[in-house]
Amino acid sequence: MLIILVTYQAARWSTLKPELLTNIAAGLFIAPFVIFSGIAGQLGERFDKTRILQSVKALEILIMLVAAVGFLEHRVVLLLFALFMMGVHSTFFAPAKYGLLPQVLNAEELVGGNAMLETGTFLAILLGTLVAGVLAGHANTSWIAASLVAIALLGFGASLGIPKSVAVAPGQRLDFNPLTSSLDNLQAARQSRSVLLSVLGMSWFWFFGALVLTQLPLYCHDVLHGDESLVTITIVMFSVGVGVGSLLCERLSGRQVEIGLVPFGSIGLTLFAVDWVIATPHADANVVLTARGLIAMHGGVRTLADIAAVGVFGGFFIVPLNALVQQRSPPQALARVIGANSILNAVFMVAAAVVGAVGLARGLRVTQLILLAAAMNAAVAVYIYTLVPEFLLRFVCWLLMHTLYRLKKIGNRFPETGAALIVCNHVSFVDALVISAACQRPIHFIMDNAIFQAPVIRSLARGMKAIPISPAKEDPVVFEQAFESAAAALRDGELVCIFPEGRLTADGEIAGFRPGLSRIVSDTPVPVIPIAIVGLWGSMFSRYGRKLWQRLPRKLWSRVVVNVGDAVAPEQAEPAALREYVLALYAEGFAG
Repeated sequence: MLIILVTYQAARWSTLKPELLTNIAAGLFIAPFVIFSGIAGQLGERFDKTRILQSVKALEILIMLVAAVGFLEHRVVLLLFALFMMGVHSTFFAPAKYGLLPQVLNAEELVGGNAMLETGTFLAILLGTLVAGVLAGHANTSWIAASLVAIALLGFGASLGIPKSVAVAPGQRLDFNPLTSSLDNLQAARQSRSVLLSVLGMSWFWFFGALVLTQLPLYCHDVLHGDESLVTITIVMFSVGVGVGSLLCERLSGRQVEIGLVPFGSIGLTLFAVDWVIATPHADANVVLTARGLIAMHGGVRTLADIAAVGVFGGFFIVPLNALVQQRSPPQALARVIGANSILNAVFMVAAAVVGAVGLARGLRVTQLILLAAAMNAAVAVYIYTLVPEFLLRFVCWLLMHTLYRLKKIGNRFPETGAALIVCNHVSFVDALVISAACQRPIHFIMDNAIFQAPVIRSLARGMKAIPISPAKEDPVVFEQAFESAAAALRDGELVCIFPEGRLTADGEIAGFRPGLSRIVSDTPVPVIPIAIVGLWGSMFSRYGRKLWQRLPRKLWSRVVVNVGDAVAPEQAEPAALREYVLALYAEGFAG
């Protein structure tokens, strides 16, 4: 509401330029996240999250009363103070909100829960924007004030329906020093490299989003020369896009935490942001453009579609990262990790406000800022996926399982925690990718050193943390290192997979299992998980047929089944018995 009014009725509200005031407002809202997120994360672990949420919503009523006076009296200073306090409100709200999900949802519901949470957030932005546009158009500050207080009261009433939770770390020490409490939160996030980099990824998304969204009123006013209705429709398209993308995440990820969607999201963010600028119509500065007028113009519908697509791919980007952080963070540290996420989000969003303000002050046009955001997003994406190849690997797995093949997993679940040795029949060159697509956890695959060293495969194999092995007669050093690496991974509580046939099947049959797996479980006794892959024999990645054209896919989305058996105790993990188990699973796979 404030941004719309100062953009379109600047003279009545402030002597500052709208461009400057817009970025000041964004900075004030974000600053509390930097200052108070540390203590907010500690509070989220020490106390019942439901009580925190209800207390914050009660505070919102008081803040909205201050905002109401600001609107009635046309006092921008009061409104900026209320905006700052809403930043404080949101700082304490976030750790409790996101930290509550793993306490009330099981693993299969976590992605869906985050998808609904993000959808609800952006639909709230959408509805708030629609109401703001209508009320700002009438410029009736009494209605504005009454609406804000009424919405705060409704929010508090809704919070009373949140089920009770329990404190996960009632002994957590509270540190009211902003610096040391923030460092404590950041230290909690650093315990896991994948969690820390996921937090950085989410922070980058909010940099991108803040840089783009903050400029939307100026884009509509200065580039399209439109009225308030254009601000409304552009934010509507973005918000609906994020909601749709978030909800699609659950379907596209198969109800599991699928970080392969993150690279897909980053690619879409860049491509559609660039196309948005290209598609922007050349509007007449002497004619006030309305939403209906934009739709009628050449490139208008494409512009709105691009804005919606940026939102959709933003949903693909942010939902899996949120779920991954919740899944891989210890419960007693999750609120502090989310506090660290809030701190870094805030720093990145303040940086976005600075970039926006400086860029505009130096003469950059709004469209140039959007292009800058797209270019920076591409560079950051390449950097992140170089640091964490797991994201790119999961994207390759997801792409394979949603184009050439259609994956169906039957039988038992892969173990969610703890070490295990996976044994599987070896049908094709993409067996490791299929197994990775079926399992949420990273897996160390033992693979032939000659294949491991192939130029194209080497980078992917290293990203998978594959373990190269050679026959003892060819290279005894690599042979011994493979068993040492497998033992080390299992001691660290990770999953290791071996294809005990030792080679790809040449006739579709499952060959005898070699004794290497016995040595692994002898050195490091862990449960053995037998699995069978069905549906890849005869594919272009198998050794079926001498000529490539004989192995080309006959149709897209061919069904591939991964059948997971019961865990076998290490003392019973004999190669011959395990082969019989895998044969039985293979036969079941055809029926499944």
